[in-house]
Amino acid sequence: MKDNWKSIKEALTSTCQEVLGLKKHHHKEWISIETLDKIKKRKNKKAAINNSRTRAEKVQGQAEYTKANKQVKRSIRADKKKYVEELATTAEKAAREGNMEQLHDTLKKLAGKYSKPEGLVKDKEDRPITEIQQQRIRWVECFEGLLNRPAPMNPPDIEPAHADLPIDANPPTKE
Repeated sequence: MKDNWKSIKEALTSTCQEVLGLKKHHHKEWISIETLDKIKKRKNKKAAINNSRTRAEKVQGQAEYTKANKQVKRSIRADKKKYVEELATTAEKAAREGNMEQLHDTLKKLAGKYSKPEGLVKDKEDRPITEIQQQRIRWVECFEGLLNRPAPMNPPDIEPAHADLPIDANPPTKE
């Protein structure tokens, strides 16, 4: 049974790797190749810790991993600083040249992702509501008041259409 399962598993994984390929890890555009190499080394050191058999090996591996982790973090900080400085000089150059499109794009990259804060929900006395459950209850009250109104006294007088429009109401075909 185990041999059968191993052959099935091997066939599936090899076929998937051939057809789909390996997962590509997307990293930030500003991370340098040297930093990516350091990240790989750090990953290998972490695997060595997990595969260590004795406590001494584990302690030594942990010390090496900590050192590698500090190097990776330092390298990433340096790369990001360099990237931000390059963007700032690009923005300054675009501003001097009057290239508003490039300036706008560069400033959007510098600012990062911006999300608008949630709208403030107020109760009937115009005080802000902070708890989410209370906000939901207030929304229900608000929409019940808006949607559950009596019918209007003078309904609008809408004339019916003179003729039906030529619309095909049959189910769609494969043609």
